[in-house]
Amino acid sequence: MAGLPRRLGHAEEATLGEHLEELRGRLFVMLGTIAVGTVVAFVFSGHVLDWLNRPLPPAHRQLLTTGVAEPFTVTITVSIYAGFVLALPVVLWQLWLFFAPAVDPAAERKVLGLALFAVVLAAAGVAFGYWVLLPRAVHFLVHYDHRHFLILPRASSYYNFVVTVLVGIVLVFQTPLIVLGLVYLGVLSSRTLRRHRRMGYLVTAAVALALPGPDPVTTFLELLPMWLLFEGSIWLAVLVERRMGRVAPASATLGG
Repeated sequence: MAGLPRRLGHAEEATLGEHLEELRGRLFVMLGTIAVGTVVAFVFSGHVLDWLNRPLPPAHRQLLTTGVAEPFTVTITVSIYAGFVLALPVVLWQLWLFFAPAVDPAAERKVLGLALFAVVLAAAGVAFGYWVLLPRAVHFLVHYDHRHFLILPRASSYYNFVVTVLVGIVLVFQTPLIVLGLVYLGVLSSRTLRRHRRMGYLVTAAVALALPGPDPVTTFLELLPMWLLFEGSIWLAVLVERRMGRVAPASATLGG
């Protein structure tokens, strides 16, 4: 399309004005895509709200609102979140096109591979959060102490809780990517990770406690994949070191 900003070539010289003009064009594309995504999400807002409400027990799926404008404002807010998610591939692609000229062509394939790995991990995190974590956490919370509380989930609070939990679990699922990056940079090694395995489990437990989730069910369900991801990251580090030629001695590789 003629209206899209041109991608600069690798190490191509450009003036500050040309860089700013390219940035302006890419921001326009990103904001326009988010606006279109928001409109699409608003048109299908009923389906979006049904999908978000599904982790709730059937008796609680009609959420409470306390103001005449709240149903509309909550729907708009949810549509903006959903529109951003729909536009995220375009947003990330435009950001990549802006920064790509500064990346060596030989490293470009690795960067794109890491980006694809991050997307796969994020999708796995959303799937785990939506189908495993949220239903159990929400079931625990809405059935807690009926003797003393009349539990009527409020729409804005519930959707904020859902977004916060899903974002938190997506970040948790990026653990292998973070470890992979640190191994590439030489900051970490598989030997170091194995040697300090217990400390790693302790750190992941502390992170799980700091993540969103006011109840023990949510915290425990966040902690389990964190431990599994940390353990998987150790073996991922071994594979990366072998490909990079940093092969540890056999005793270190086999040892715990």
